[in-house]
Amino acid sequence: MNGITIYEFDALAVTGAGLSGIDGVRIVPASVFHWLEDQCLRAAEEGDAAWLRWTQRRGRRVIQVTSFVGVIRAPDGYQIEVLPKVGKAIGGGAVEARQLLIEMLCCLHGFRHVLTDSAKLSAARMPLLEIFISEFLRTVEHIVKRGLRSDYRQRQNNLFALRGKLLMSPHLRQNLYRADRFFTEHDEFSTDRPENRLLHAALRQVLLLTGTQANQQLARELDFVFADVPPSTQIRIDFQRVRLDRGMGYYADALAWSRLILDKESPLTGTGAHNAPSLLFPMEAVFEAFVAKHLHRQLTQPLILNTQARSHHLVRHREQNWFQLKPDLLIRNSDRDLLVLDTKWKLLDGLKANGTDKYGLSQSDFYQLQAYGLSYLDGAGDIVLIYPKTDAFTESLPVFDFPKAIGMRLWVLPFCLKERRLKLPALPQLQSIFLGENSNASQAEDLNAVPA
Repeated sequence: MNGITIYEFDALAVTGAGLSGIDGVRIVPASVFHWLEDQCLRAAEEGDAAWLRWTQRRGRRVIQVTSFVGVIRAPDGYQIEVLPKVGKAIGGGAVEARQLLIEMLCCLHGFRHVLTDSAKLSAARMPLLEIFISEFLRTVEHIVKRGLRSDYRQRQNNLFALRGKLLMSPHLRQNLYRADRFFTEHDEFSTDRPENRLLHAALRQVLLLTGTQANQQLARELDFVFADVPPSTQIRIDFQRVRLDRGMGYYADALAWSRLILDKESPLTGTGAHNAPSLLFPMEAVFEAFVAKHLHRQLTQPLILNTQARSHHLVRHREQNWFQLKPDLLIRNSDRDLLVLDTKWKLLDGLKANGTDKYGLSQSDFYQLQAYGLSYLDGAGDIVLIYPKTDAFTESLPVFDFPKAIGMRLWVLPFCLKERRLKLPALPQLQSIFLGENSNASQAEDLNAVPA
């Protein structure tokens, strides 16, 4: 299938722009570049999340992909696969970056039905869109093996035999001179129900999207099974009518995939207005979900990891609370908050400690964490910024003190994506909250044995 693989923040240039061979710049056909330009304008006009933006390279205008990953598909079928930028930093190339993204997506709400092991095996030979399609077809095949569910559906029809209830008014209007006909209303036990119509519509869409022979063959075989079920023409209404009756739990995963395929929207962001069946994910949200899932396994009992802390506001005005403070993660025991943590999807450099670079840290993030610490910890305790671990950022940075908030300290810690754990400094206050290094190592082995 025609397309390219890039990383976050890589730039796209049009053929003939004279930018070929420049690091971080990839060339796309003119038709695709012009379509991407239209998407930049559309996003700016409609206020959508900026998944693309204009920039320059050597005085030439290019389009840069921001911190969204996944698949961008142009109307002509050209695909741009966007992988996490950390794939460059940790090595391993596109295959390892794709496998890492699949594992991280499994932690994201709405994507937890991905079968990690089979998807990771596919990552070595398939782009992301084909992996998603393969996962969808796997769930539909599971339904077919267990059998399509039928339901009674009320029908009205002009029949040659009396069946059900005779509807007198339409019968007299249509059959005044036809004694051999009966206009009836009756119940019919049929596979024509919203769940099956949606699956059939998704299968039809997948047949247009997939480019691999294996996916095409399986999609055609499954489409044949749904021959007696009309594909949904009212997607939103049919999703509202979905009713997973007793014993229909095996439909849930396939319907979740169908919603992604048919809505043509990116999870979490709703950036589906670019008129292409793309699947884009904000890496900030993906990283936060990944850290949240695995960090709670590092906690000592009976501490709790809260991902929905919303109990404080920045100011109070006219007896109203304004500007809710929402840290990504909050660790607490039964009666008080112990540790405030925020995740940041950014690559730091632990060697750039000068006043200009400041490791790559952002001043606004420190303001944000200071507000969290003052509100949730009453200005006394430890607050944490979590960044992905790379070769340039392997150990926690030296502690940051707040001169005006005696007793409150900020830690910048690396989270190892491969080992799925937070790397801690030798500090009793933090190590009393988290399990020790040996426990973490053995737990990482257990996690590798069980799909995330």
